[in-house]
Amino acid sequence: MSRAGKHHTINYIEFVSTDIERTKRFYSSVFGWSFEDWGPEYMSFSAASAGIDGGFTTGEAGGPGPLVILYSSDLAATEQAVVAAGGRIAMPTFEFPGGRRFHFDDGAGNVLAVWSE
Repeated sequence: MSRAGKHHTINYIEFVSTDIERTKRFYSSVFGWSFEDWGPEYMSFSAASAGIDGGFTTGEAGGPGPLVILYSSDLAATEQAVVAAGGRIAMPTFEFPGGRRFHFDDGAGNVLAVWSE
């Protein structure tokens, strides 16, 4: 599947949950979202049911809030552009099922992520 038209667009949003199963029951019941489990600590939802692709990962409450994730067709070039513009790499590129991503701080208090296949 080509994502050429999605380069540098918001593609995914990730939330933290202290209880994945409770979260799944809540969003399924209230909003009709459907989920795919990726082990005991992560589940995703799709744009078809929620309006945007996203997921929930286990963690402690009170964190920085949702993580907005952009898509890049050239992850290395986007990382270089972030640094060249004065951003800081907050989490170096790592692999996950389906791709690779890094997190960055924009220098103005926002941390986002960029992913690619």
